[in-house]
Amino acid sequence: MFRPKLPAMPQPTGLVTPPAVVIEPTTITPGAPVPPPASVAPAAVSSRPAVQLTPGTALALIGGGTAVVLVVGTVLVSMLLAVAVTAASVAVCAVVLRSLRASQHRR
Repeated sequence: MFRPKLPAMPQPTGLVTPPAVVIEPTTITPGAPVPPPASVAPAAVSSRPAVQLTPGTALALIGGGTAVVLVVGTVLVSMLLAVAVTAASVAVCAVVLRSLRASQHRR
């Protein structure tokens, strides 16, 4: 009853052929030694373009970062407020129960 039932793997229908893999033999022929590669340019010259920040892009990044900070701050403050309200309500309940219990002993 508590054991999970695993679905059975469906069997393929129709004609199924494995993919054709063609392996061709290669021959090694001795030849002239390969010359060492030419000296390459230093790593400072890169094929990737550098990231350039325009004033508009910088403002967008600052605005986005500010929005993220404000949203996260709002969520954290609301969670702290929820904990504080819960603690206050539990404290009020404890005081009321203590008062009821004390008044019951006086009678």
